[in-house]
Amino acid sequence: MIIDRFEGEYAVVETESGMIDIERSKLPANAAEGDVIELCGGAYVVNSAETAERREKAASRLRRLMGNAND
Repeated sequence: MIIDRFEGEYAVVETESGMIDIERSKLPANAAEGDVIELCGGAYVVNSAETAERREKAASRLRRLMGNAND
């Protein structure tokens, strides 16, 4: 699941089956847009490794689009 955006007291989250709303209070305080989250033991946690990997892939694609062929 990926946090798409925050709307008031809710996070709009992209899942494999579509978009869902999760109360912001149920997420870790450090959760941010673009973070990969998982439900573990009844609590949402940020998967920092997966989030970093997704962000690096996006940055790499952007660099290629901008003409930096070294990536």
